Amino acid sequence: MVTNLADILADNKQSSGHKRASQAALHASVSGEGAPVILLHGLFGMGSNLGSLARALAGEFEVHQLDLLNHGRSSWQEHSDLNDLAVSVIEYMKSNGLVPAAVIGHSLGGKVAMQMALAWPDDVSAVVAADIAPVEYAASHDAVFSAIAAVEAARPESRSDAGEVMGEFVTEGSVVQFLALSLKREPDGSYDWRFNAAALRDNYEEFRKAPRGAPYPGAAMFVYGLESSYVDEAGMAAASRLFPKARFEGIPDTGHWLHAEKPEAFNSAVLGFLRQGVGKESIQE
Repeated sequence: MVTNLADILADNKQSSGHKRASQAALHASVSGEGAPVILLHGLFGMGSNLGSLARALAGEFEVHQLDLLNHGRSSWQEHSDLNDLAVSVIEYMKSNGLVPAAVIGHSLGGKVAMQMALAWPDDVSAVVAADIAPVEYAASHDAVFSAIAAVEAARPESRSDAGEVMGEFVTEGSVVQFLALSLKREPDGSYDWRFNAAALRDNYEEFRKAPRGAPYPGAAMFVYGLESSYVDEAGMAAASRLFPKARFEGIPDTGHWLHAEKPEAFNSAVLGFLRQGVGKESIQE
């Protein structure tokens, strides 16, 4: 699933130049100056997962790395479907004077970005969906949820112990490493999840559904790994129907975690698109 987590692991440490922003629901890290850009991570992740992209964009844009609801340091709530996640991001944007903004999301974050564009087109200046399409996906995280539940039950006393517990259910070491980024140490010394594991399990079926709304008239890009199974011909056809101005860019020798596997190619693709769509010579102007 993840072939190289070096960038993700490094990105989990905040750079010294980052400003901090807070809102009632969502935690954010903010860097750079310019037109606003919102970054949204995938399922089980947090905003810092897209740190490499944030650094690449911060020279020309004001970048907001958000933790989605029930993830990272953001608020928890029992129910959270795609629309709930989208609403919380729109509210963050409006409360911080960021409307309209370009929205970039990977995996689940890409679905949230699409839902925002379809439901609130005037608030989204451009959208980038990274290795995800506007379709319903089959369930594929049973082993991950089993590993998460096992850690909850075991309350391991070290990250390595947590890794051993997860390894009984998840065979890919890279996936174990990725999940471990969301472990936090509790006051009693044990480790538990930073994300709301119960809510993610309970709402997983909702996250698998396709975003809905009228076709988005603005600029859109679907960038995907050519070795990934997440974006196929049917997915691209659905994207073309809902995002008629969409462009598609496949990155060779890359799977689902394209921002970690090929950060330079991914960052370059996104930066080039944003320069055309929301930069100083923006179509919005």
